[in-house]
Amino acid sequence: MTDIKKKLQDEIGVLEYEYLVELPREILKARAHGDLSENAEYHAAKDRQGFLNARIGHLKKRLADMSMVDFSKIPHDRVGLGSTVVVLDVKRDEEVTYYLVTSEEADAANGRVSTTSPIGRALLNKEVGDEVKVVSPGGIKDLEIRKLTTIHDEVK
Repeated sequence: MTDIKKKLQDEIGVLEYEYLVELPREILKARAHGDLSENAEYHAAKDRQGFLNARIGHLKKRLADMSMVDFSKIPHDRVGLGSTVVVLDVKRDEEVTYYLVTSEEADAANGRVSTTSPIGRALLNKEVGDEVKVVSPGGIKDLEIRKLTTIHDEVK
């Protein structure tokens, strides 16, 4: 969890530097060229400024939300944020490992699925032995939970 907080803080720092230092210079330079109504550099810089402002606000909100995660409410014996879950894909007769993470950390190709993804939502609050059906664009997956390691087990 601290890795994602650091990642968010680092991105906020980079974006704030651009927003507060680099963009004002670009805008000043573009203004020096004269007529602002037809000044593409000025309009591009202002558009970038709007984007950065929105992105910084979004990242700060996510950081605040992450700071409010109450680890005591994450279950010890069921799937939750930070859990590593080994499942059997019944149709393929193949074991797959998923790690439940926040949306910023998601990387499906490496088994890191968001708790808001179809697989993440289906697995939340389930226990070893439970079977779940996941509806995805690729069809319905039948998964049986074989092994569970919660965030609490990882910290020990």
